[in-house]
Amino acid sequence: MTPANAGRKYPAEVLTAEEVDDLLGAITGRGPLAVRNRALVAVLWGSGLRISEALDLHPRDVVTGGLRVRHGKGDKARIVGLHPRASVLLSAWLEKRATLGLNGRQPVFCSVASGSKGRAIDPSYVRRLLPKLALKAGIDKRVHAHGLRHTHASDLVAQRVALHLITGQLLHTATATTDTYLAKVAPAERLAALHAAWGSEEG
Repeated sequence: MTPANAGRKYPAEVLTAEEVDDLLGAITGRGPLAVRNRALVAVLWGSGLRISEALDLHPRDVVTGGLRVRHGKGDKARIVGLHPRASVLLSAWLEKRATLGLNGRQPVFCSVASGSKGRAIDPSYVRRLLPKLALKAGIDKRVHAHGLRHTHASDLVAQRVALHLITGQLLHTATATTDTYLAKVAPAERLAALHAAWGSEEG
């Protein structure tokens, strides 16, 4: 299904740490659906994966400290790091998932509904889910899967992760691509660095 906003360009809206907390907190309950959705949102935020990459994960792709993407953009494979908090929520889902009789043949983030259990989730489900969670959490920004990727990239910049490592994490073809990307999603860090440099020239 083609997204309703296909072809439209919107400015990047990065979530703060508090907004990420609120978004995850909007998923209440301990049932399979809630545990799965918390893990899915956490993985999108904590790894920077594209929605298609996250939904294509299988249990064998969960590795120590990260995730293996077998068919990323351009059919390129890579291993990405996963934020520890996201890893905890993913582990909780994998444990719950095992109790449902699901195995390695089904995607990590598969349907848990009766009659369709184990089937792949359509990306349109996630596109509908995230705005609903944002509304429930009282977040005024546009919240979508690629926005969580933006947030991940911005967090890496704030933590002073080297540009070439961010390039690998996001699977960009070159650091120049990443630099252009980050100029849009993390301008505050760039401005702060410039003003710090200019300030050092005073006097």
